[in-house]
Amino acid sequence: MSPLKRKKLSIIRSELDRLDNSLIKIIKKRTNLVKKVLALKEKKSQIIDQKRIRYILKNIKKKSIRNNIDTKITNRIWKNMIWSYIDFEKRNFKKK
Repeated sequence: MSPLKRKKLSIIRSELDRLDNSLIKIIKKRTNLVKKVLALKEKKSQIIDQKRIRYILKNIKKKSIRNNIDTKITNRIWKNMIWSYIDFEKRNFKKK
């Protein structure tokens, strides 16, 4: 790799690192909201809401298309995030 390309790569990676830092803050906010949702659930069976999952994924697909983002990428990211939070809720559910 040429020195110029190496420098450009370094700049782009720094920008990606800053973006990752922003995403961490957003994930923290989302986690706090999920904790509030979990506190309202009375039964562990309420953790998985297939209708809500379909609604979220459908909207993400529409927004991805509107923003010219590969829908396979956003679908995979959101599915992983949803199931990660479902796992989080199951691990943190305290009621009977």
